[in-house]
Parts: sequence; C-alpha cells; structure tokens
Amino acid sequence: VSPTSLSWLETSTNWSLDLLTEIAEEFVSVKWTEILSLVIALFGLVGNSIVLWLLGFRTQRSPFLVYILNLAAADALFLGSHFVLCLWDIVGDLDFLILDLLELCILNLSYCVGLSMLAAISTERCLSVLFPTWYRCHRPKHTSAAVCAFLWALQGLIRGAFVALYFLNKNHLDNLYLVLSFVQSGWFLLLTCVLGVSSLTLVLRVQCSSQRRRPPRLYVLVLLSVLLFLLCGLPWGFFYVVWIFSRFPLMSHGLSRLLACVNSSANPFIYFFLGRQWRRRGREPLRVVLQRALGEEPVAGDGARDTSHSNTLDELS
Repeated sequence: VSPTSLSWLETSTNWSLDLLTEIAEEFVSVKWTEILSLVIALFGLVGNSIVLWLLGFRTQRSPFLVYILNLAAADALFLGSHFVLCLWDIVGDLDFLILDLLELCILNLSYCVGLSMLAAISTERCLSVLFPTWYRCHRPKHTSAAVCAFLWALQGLIRGAFVALYFLNKNHLDNLYLVLSFVQSGWFLLLTCVLGVSSLTLVLRVQCSSQRRRPPRLYVLVLLSVLLFLLCGLPWGFFYVVWIFSRFPLMSHGLSRLLACVNSSANPFIYFFLGRQWRRRGREPLRVVLQRALGEEPVAGDGARDTSHSNTLDELS
C-alpha cells in the first residue's frame, strides 16, 4: 500500500469520526430534554406502578386512599404516554396527527385529572381541619369515589369534544373550539386558586399544631405534593393557557413538559420517604411504609378527632 493511500485512509477515517461526533453532540444538545424525560418517566412509572399495586388490591379504602389511587393512575397515564411520545420523537419522525392527538387527549387529560385530584385532596384536608365534627360524622360515605368519577368523566367529555372538533375541522366551529378553550382554561385557573387557598390553610394549620407537637405526617405529605406541583406541574398548564390565547411562548415547551414529568414522577417517592422510619434498622415492607405515610395521625388539640385513631390505613377504612 502506498503512503498516499494510507494518508487518504487515515484522513477519511478521522473525518468520519469527527462527523459522527458532531452528529452525536448535536443530537444530545437538541434532544437532551427528551432523553432526560425518558429516564425520569421510567422511574416515575415504576414508582406509580408500585403504589397502584400495593393500594389497588385493598378491599377497603379510606376516602384519602381513593384520591391517592386515582392520582397515581393519572400520573402513570401521563408518564406512560409521555414516555411513548418522547421515544418516538427521538427514534424517528412521528405522524403529526398521532403526535397532536396523543398530546391533546392523553397528556392533557391525565394532567388535568392529576391537578383535579390534588385540589380535591387539599380541599378535603381543609374541610377536616376547619369542620372536624361534620367531616367525621356527616360526610357522605362515597364522596371520594363520586368526586373521582366526576373528574374523570368531565375531562373525558372535554377531551372528546376537542377531538371531535379536530376531525370535523369546520370553519363555523371555530367559536365552539374557542369556548371549549375558555372552559378548560377557566377550570385550570379555578383549580389553581382552590389549590393555593387550601394549601395556605393547611400551612397555617400545620404551623399552629407544630407549636405543640410534630405536625401530622399526612398534612406534610399533602403540602409537599402541592409544593411540588406549584414548582414543576404548574408551568405546563400556564404554558398552554398563554399559548392558546396569545401564541406567546412563555417558556420552552420541552422544558415545561419535562417539569410536568418530574411532578408526576416524584409523588410515590414522597410517600415512601415520609413513611420510612429512618431510626429503625433493617428493611421494612413497602406496603407498611406506604400505609404509614398515608395513615392519619391524631392531632393534639382537636377535640372532635377520636384519639383512638392509629396511623394505619386499616383503622381508617
């Protein structure tokens, strides 16, 4: 082989390696949010699946447990569709119709249901604090199941109407599409306000009770979940509200979706973190840790609360 051929071969090899390196760097720089979302969504799916597995086979469920189960289902649905969407987006081009419908229907539906469940959880905690006697004695038995069914059905009807208008694509239906957008945006803003007011009430309640004793674990769990949503889940909702009416990109769409993915993934880890007893040596079953995190503790000074309540979900049921 001549020196000229060797030189050409070496130059060609170096050029190919440089080209592959440049393509890989460009791919990572462009798709870093999708790649990170895939990893986070995978961990979140595992965590929410464990919660659904441990809580789904219980024959008796407390009112709070019903909300947690539906919240985990909404988060798992969001993360699963998000995982598929990001994977297809990275691997190859996805048909625009499938992409649009997947994000319009599944992602937005599960996101709004998760927000609704979180607002319902926070509101119920507020009612139990402000009106403990009524909540313990006069609260309807199947309120939690009825509220969850209503929230799923409401979002399903709204998303079904959006899909119907999407396929009809008639000019004279633009006003109806705008009305549905106003309804959805108003519902989002209403739930955000309810979530903020109820969370502020819980913060004041925890602050008052912490002067006498350690605040109940259940209140801390709700407050951490709400704080996580306000930091990570809320930007995606505001992104859509602003984009629908002004077409102004409030922030990067990929970043807002990444934050929403973090919000849906972190709730199971909050449950297990609060339920674990760090001073105890050895491993505990996950079911015991989850029951401790979701159990209701007696609060000092609440005369209407029965002091015989324990921290387990069995006695709550």
